[in-house]
Amino acid sequence: MNTQKQATPDHPIHELLTKRWSPYAFAERPVTNEDLRSLFEAARWAPSSYNEQPWSYIVAKKEDKEAFQQMLSCLVEGNQEWAQAAPALALGCTSLKFSRNDKPNAAALHDLGLASANLTFEATARDMFVHQMIGILPDKARELYDIPEDVQPLTGLAIGYAAEPDNLSEKYKERDTTARERKPLSEFIFSDSWGTASELAKNR
Repeated sequence: MNTQKQATPDHPIHELLTKRWSPYAFAERPVTNEDLRSLFEAARWAPSSYNEQPWSYIVAKKEDKEAFQQMLSCLVEGNQEWAQAAPALALGCTSLKFSRNDKPNAAALHDLGLASANLTFEATARDMFVHQMIGILPDKARELYDIPEDVQPLTGLAIGYAAEPDNLSEKYKERDTTARERKPLSEFIFSDSWGTASELAKNR
């Protein structure tokens, strides 16, 4: 655990939330199928609109070189640079229509985010880390994996164990060693009108 990445919350939160962060440097240590099953089991139990569970994941482990390289090719070049070290990669996709009536699901992306958050915190509980990325090539992913038109490939996930950032380029090394920061509550909890900080945000 990189102690510099430990969150310093203004109010008490669960320890897993303070430990979670998104490393660029991943160790060579492989992830087990058992751990991966538990991560996706956690995703399975995420809440969703009308219990639709619109998310899907495509997964590749580094042991399967061909499958891993195919998945890696679906990331933008900048993400390929560091994600190639991760022992597992995944693509997070979400169905844009409700299966029960074929109507648009306005919560689809939100629900994929909830599932991936569950997955991420299960990983943290197992001393693993997940780095999510919006930098993917959706059209390439759609072509390589025959993803249906009404399903959106949205995010990439690098899964594994954090490593020291020694082998990273300077750009990514700086990101891995910089302390985590967040906006104060007063900047996003409002009352009365937009931009007016709630009383909740003023009490420390």
